[in-house]
Amino acid sequence: MTAAHAAAKKDTLLTAAIRNGRTAIMVAALFSLVTNALYLALPIFTNQVYGRVLSSASMATLIVLTAGTLFVFLISSLIDFYRARVLMNFGVSFDQQVSSHVFAALFDGVTRREGQVGSQALRDLDQFRSVATGNGITTLFDLPWLPLYLTVLFVIDVWVGVLTLIGAIVLAFLAIMQDRASRPALRRTNDAAIKSYGFTEAGLRNAEVVRAMGLLPHIGSQWMKHRQEALDHGVDAGKASEVWSNAIKFVRMAIQVGVIALGAYLILEGRIGAGMLFANMILSSRALAPIERAVGTWPQLVAAAQAYERLQALFSQYKPTQPGTALPRPKGQLSVEGVSFGAPGSPRLILTGLTFAVPAGTFLGIVGPSGAGKSTLARLLVGVWPPLAGSVRLDGSDVFGWSRTDFGAHIGYLPQDTELFAGTVRDNIARFMPDVTDAEVIAAAQNAGVHEMIVRLPNGYDTELGGQGGVVLSVGQRQRVGLARAMLRDPAFIVLDEPNANLDAQGEQALLLALKKMKAAGTTAVVISHKPSILADADMLAVIRDGKMDAFGPKAEVMARLAANNAAQPQPQTSPTPANQSPVPADTAAKAIAATATPAQSSGGAR
Repeated sequence: MTAAHAAAKKDTLLTAAIRNGRTAIMVAALFSLVTNALYLALPIFTNQVYGRVLSSASMATLIVLTAGTLFVFLISSLIDFYRARVLMNFGVSFDQQVSSHVFAALFDGVTRREGQVGSQALRDLDQFRSVATGNGITTLFDLPWLPLYLTVLFVIDVWVGVLTLIGAIVLAFLAIMQDRASRPALRRTNDAAIKSYGFTEAGLRNAEVVRAMGLLPHIGSQWMKHRQEALDHGVDAGKASEVWSNAIKFVRMAIQVGVIALGAYLILEGRIGAGMLFANMILSSRALAPIERAVGTWPQLVAAAQAYERLQALFSQYKPTQPGTALPRPKGQLSVEGVSFGAPGSPRLILTGLTFAVPAGTFLGIVGPSGAGKSTLARLLVGVWPPLAGSVRLDGSDVFGWSRTDFGAHIGYLPQDTELFAGTVRDNIARFMPDVTDAEVIAAAQNAGVHEMIVRLPNGYDTELGGQGGVVLSVGQRQRVGLARAMLRDPAFIVLDEPNANLDAQGEQALLLALKKMKAAGTTAVVISHKPSILADADMLAVIRDGKMDAFGPKAEVMARLAANNAAQPQPQTSPTPANQSPVPADTAAKAIAATATPAQSSGGAR
């Protein structure tokens, strides 16, 4: 693919939305042309006043010219009103076409472990949309008329009198009314925007769960409700403001016409001398208006250009999800084939050449020292990240290439750091999927042993979590609710990373019971833990050191090997072992497993 083709592909999402709105942009530009052309009625009016009215002393002619010019500017105000409406509708359409892709690209960037990925991209979208559909673009529409007005300025000169002060008072009053009319809607807009951004930040903190369990469409749907609320309030604020804004503009123009008419009247009365000061002031004000607006909006124009560049960078590696063939529910047969993985830009591999297979319905325990790469392996098993080499397959299908939504419907994932979304407890367990029933939510909570804890919350399953006024759960409580979320609809495959890291004795007992239920249901379970008690019912055991498989096989065999290795190490002097004692006592095996948690000599901080 050539660089030009790559650039065209990168620009598709943003430029396509702009191209789809080119008709609206052309109509708005045409309206700007008409309204600028109509404004020329003012110097024509001035010329006629001084050329015809003053020479003929005709009061009737003055009245007709004044009324006609006011009518022209009324039409111009109406055209500006509809120009604003056209651009506002284009802004809503543009947002609806692009915003969902920005939201998805944020999660895509997080799972690629890119730096500086956050909800700022949504603010960038708002910034660009605001300038591209508001004062920024209208200023650009008006700027080409600047030379024409400057030319006329050399001919006409204008002086402003007392009427300008009266007009300033009227305009100030209208500005106060505009503020009162739009302030409540703007406040609701800001509140809704804050809620939307807060939900996004919570989602990004939980990006691994979103990726692993295919929650993006469902989380995105919930997020879109918050965003649509902010968008609707923004439109209401715009509607409330634009009426007063156009009234201010009309009054300002009417005052200018009145200044000229008053000047002509005073000349007819012989109270002042003739002159062209009024027309000069009017046109100078009009000529400088686009420049003044450009200066005032220049920071926004620059920010919009930078926002556009950041959005293009965000989309540069983003690939919209393409619909594919829906695969059946997996049985749970897991195979890891020569998997190696390393951080982007780092020459060191976190995992090297891992190969093993787990039959369907097997409970696999994974142990090893901190930094050995266990959590990295967990992310690869559920398709959060793609391996650098090799593949991870579930029932023969690559887990990373599997449709996220379809894959997520069949698996469960509990990361080491559990985050919940702003919403109710029920929403979080249901993964925000609209088709999940209350019975399924309660069943998942009961299987995870968290039902009793939930019903004791202030509003039970309907308790709001996080956000303003929401209940904040402890780390252990979040972990237990996260386990219920992972166990929703009895997944065929589940990965739990240190599921008991923050649990008390009661929570650990509930986890043990949940693991027994999963094993009885035939779920393929992969559990990473430093605590041997959680792996009591494991069928197989894997030991990872320095990113490599140190031991793998049936639990009894691996434990015997670990116990033998541990026994071979120098031990403190103890009393002789009774002749009838088992060669691998339970406590010795437990110590052997616990010994795998000793820090690796060259782990480098991998997880």
